[in-house]
Amino acid sequence: MNIFAHFETIVEAAIDRLIARGRLPQGLDLSRVIVEPPRDPSHGEVSTNAALILGKAAGRKPREIAIDLALELEGTPEVAAAEVAGPGFVNLRLKPSFWPKVVAAALREGEAFGAANLGQGEKVNVEYVSANPTGPLHVGHCRGAVFGDALANLLAAAGYDVTREYYINDAGAQIDVLARSAFLRYREALGEDIGEIPAGLYPGSYLKPVGAALAEQYGRSLMQKPEAEALAIVRDFTVAAMMDLIREDLVALNVRHEVFFSEATLHDHDIPEMIAEFKQRGLVYEGRLPPPKGQPSEDWEDREQLLFRASDFGDDIDRPLQKSDGSYTYFAADVAYFRSKFIRGFKEMIYVLGADHGGYVKRLEAVGRAIAGDRARVIVRLCQLVKLFRGGEPVRMSKRAGEFVTLRDVVDEVGADVVRFMMLYRKNDAPLDFDFEKVTEQSRDNPVFYVQYAHARICSVFRNAESELKQSFTDGDLEAADLSVLTDEAELAIIKRLAEYPRIFQAAALSQEPHRIAHYLYDLASDFHALWNRGKELPHLRFIITQNANATYARLAMLRAIRYVLQNGLRIIGVKPVMEM
Repeated sequence: MNIFAHFETIVEAAIDRLIARGRLPQGLDLSRVIVEPPRDPSHGEVSTNAALILGKAAGRKPREIAIDLALELEGTPEVAAAEVAGPGFVNLRLKPSFWPKVVAAALREGEAFGAANLGQGEKVNVEYVSANPTGPLHVGHCRGAVFGDALANLLAAAGYDVTREYYINDAGAQIDVLARSAFLRYREALGEDIGEIPAGLYPGSYLKPVGAALAEQYGRSLMQKPEAEALAIVRDFTVAAMMDLIREDLVALNVRHEVFFSEATLHDHDIPEMIAEFKQRGLVYEGRLPPPKGQPSEDWEDREQLLFRASDFGDDIDRPLQKSDGSYTYFAADVAYFRSKFIRGFKEMIYVLGADHGGYVKRLEAVGRAIAGDRARVIVRLCQLVKLFRGGEPVRMSKRAGEFVTLRDVVDEVGADVVRFMMLYRKNDAPLDFDFEKVTEQSRDNPVFYVQYAHARICSVFRNAESELKQSFTDGDLEAADLSVLTDEAELAIIKRLAEYPRIFQAAALSQEPHRIAHYLYDLASDFHALWNRGKELPHLRFIITQNANATYARLAMLRAIRYVLQNGLRIIGVKPVMEM
């Protein structure tokens, strides 16, 4: 039940009655009429901009229309008062008898409460993490992993057909470096003294187990093969081992992908097909590019080369597709990869990238326009850096050469639930400070504890009720409760908060901002804890009153509704709703 959508229907019906009586003209466009909470909660629970939107088309002053509309809405059974504010807003105060309907709807809809079929099955691809398979994930990958996964959960709950995808960068120079680094560790596992790791190779000790596994499987046979043949074997073996390690790290964070797409697979067919298509469409040409400003690009060469007309589609410059040795650029793979997604039927391609990839936004959007036109959309979501602290003191990201704070280090220390909630408690494009001590303290200042504690407390109330009253409580039992007894200001405040959830959910899905869910859950938990404390101070407001079954059932119904909303929101974030703490 979305009360704002409900009252939007009521406002439109009131406008229709004004039109029928000649107070407004026929043919008004109501598409921009919205119903939302007023900015100041003291002005009521519902506000509409209808008079402001319709004034010009109706040829009347908005405030005059607002007065007519307010008088019309005051006759609605659910409205206690309709007031005109400012240049023409109409604010509604709802009757106390309306609010039990929210509790009843939450009980009736359960896990579906707040959800909406906004996507109508549209195919969406969310690509996130996509770290080079050259080592374990570090904490810098953590935020994008959590954000991408929560965004996928949010869109799936909103009715989109979502595919979670990881792009494996298993082609290019860094993979050759990885193979040589692993081969060195293989020689070490065979007993050779390899000395100090040469500059340019990966020095991390995480490759030692890979070298040992190579030695166990191949013995000394790789030493007898030509270098190119041996490195090809080592390359495939090491990439597979690194991807196994990455998958394990992601599972520890409760992140799972349906598709792991290999960049290497693009080079045999997809990229040549893409270039042939672009040549046919006149989207490529032989030309020369000026040197890039600032940091040099890996793909830039001072020569005539095959260029994609990216600037025709909104990019700053045209982009090279082939190097002088005939191999393809990283950008060529990016183009072919988008084309693959488009061929697979996705209508929206979401890329979750680190803030250091801000320069990719225009070029990816240009690729989308060139290949798909208006038949698909490219959306890039950037995740800002995470700074680690311990008790307010910065934690160094790098410990020593080749070693760093891994994603698994953080998850193992504080737990996946804490990491996920805190990574989503700030908007993805805002910097985030993560303090190991603060995120594990049990206080109101720790959002994840505060929300989980609210859920655990509700569970404890039901355990106590079943123990004291010697019965269980089904949703059917609670739906039959007389909810009109929920009249205390703290009870009404939390029911009003429940009523906001469908709107918050839809706004989060449409804006692709899962942090809105995390903030809402904290506010809901805060209202619940206030209600809990009020019951401790005023015995007649306790959740369980053995001599007043009517009040007990009504309050348990309210708590069950709160619990559903907490569970629904936590499910999107990917955090477990704990039963006890």
